[in-house]
Amino acid sequence: YQRRVHGEVLLEESVLGWKELELEVMRDCKDNVVIICGIENFDPMGVHTGDSITVAPIQTLTDREYQYLRDASQKIIRAIGVDTGGSNIQFGIHPKTGRVVVIEMNPRVSRSSALASKATGYPIAKIAAKLAVGFTLDEINNDITRNTKASFEPVLDYVVTKIPRFNFDKFRGAEPILTTQMRSVGEVMAIGRTFQESIQKALRGLELGLDGFSGVEKRSQADFWQWRSRLAKPSPHRITDIFGAFDAGISIDEIANLSSIDPWFVQNLNEIYEMRQGLKDLKDNGKGLEDLSVEDLHFLKTRGFSDRQIAQALGVNEEDVLKMRDENQIKPVYKMVDTCAAEFASYTPYMYSTYESESEVPQTSSGKPKVMILGGGPNRIGQGIEFDYCCVHASLSLRELGFEPIMVNSNPETVSTDYDVSDRLYFEPLTLEDVMNIAEVEKPVGVIVQPMYSALI
Repeated sequence: YQRRVHGEVLLEESVLGWKELELEVMRDCKDNVVIICGIENFDPMGVHTGDSITVAPIQTLTDREYQYLRDASQKIIRAIGVDTGGSNIQFGIHPKTGRVVVIEMNPRVSRSSALASKATGYPIAKIAAKLAVGFTLDEINNDITRNTKASFEPVLDYVVTKIPRFNFDKFRGAEPILTTQMRSVGEVMAIGRTFQESIQKALRGLELGLDGFSGVEKRSQADFWQWRSRLAKPSPHRITDIFGAFDAGISIDEIANLSSIDPWFVQNLNEIYEMRQGLKDLKDNGKGLEDLSVEDLHFLKTRGFSDRQIAQALGVNEEDVLKMRDENQIKPVYKMVDTCAAEFASYTPYMYSTYESESEVPQTSSGKPKVMILGGGPNRIGQGIEFDYCCVHASLSLRELGFEPIMVNSNPETVSTDYDVSDRLYFEPLTLEDVMNIAEVEKPVGVIVQPMYSALI
């Protein structure tokens, strides 16, 4: 029928289970092209990018493979004819043969562009607007360094993880399966020095009761075939189901084969699982927090473990873990998102926490009293733009009143997490531990919070 009417036959190749990656690319009117950010999907092809966990920079490609995607992206943006501005180019890679196909090319700023902007500190939409009126990349200053131009490609010395948030419980009868149709209602982003630290921070930033990579008790009971069926079908529970699969004794290779998730990611999650099991073994052998060495505690913190996560595994109070950290000066330091991996000085305090020795929090003080603003976190059903609006206007009003506003939020979709909205931005989970760590450093005279009525709707 199609041949008789249209004179052609359409054959499509399935790419289900392939690796999915995307590059944010910009071009100016003088044919200068820069790669802003490479983003890798944790989930395979078959899951909408908006519903997939994504990681930047790309973790599982060799340098040769990455350079191939860079070269292809530059050819594509020129061939399509994007004279100025940004584009998002998505690739599929066969996990065994390495064959590369182009999945999609968006010749505009997209939702992924917003994430790439927050991940790198590179204001894609702002620079695209300037390119549209005739500026070139080498004429536009980098707001963060003030010494480099927009033609300098961002360099990341950290790992960014984005995790979507779902509200399937609000839609009774809807099957909680992830497909090519986007179903998430919001997302959270976290930054760490390693993938393990980053994903653990993102998981507790979801505000779904997770303290990091862990299981969910109501889904912990499953037989041999149920676990394999769950792993084979992408769902909002895929992270906690992987934890449950480890508990059930399913191997890394089998989890990777069933889920089509790259073994590198599964291996990293397994290492977190084994660290937690090591804590439980201490407890089962009649030992406690006092038997955990200072070095081991510090290592767990570098891998994104929260105090509550450690306390639950050892069967002690969260306050006991905090006390041990305080006594041994195990405290987070704050690093800057500066687009250049600290090669140049940064003038925009866009911060994230990690457990290293050197802090990059500016020591200069304006002398103004500080007020901390706690954002709304990931979007929820029933929550509108008023949460972001309130945060932004609170920051602007505080400036007018002579205060120094400090923004704390974990939502990359908001204006409140733009680096120039507040005097200091902390991209951190909105948990008690993370917020108190920031308060200890900044010592604000007050805190502005939002009534979370939407969580009750």
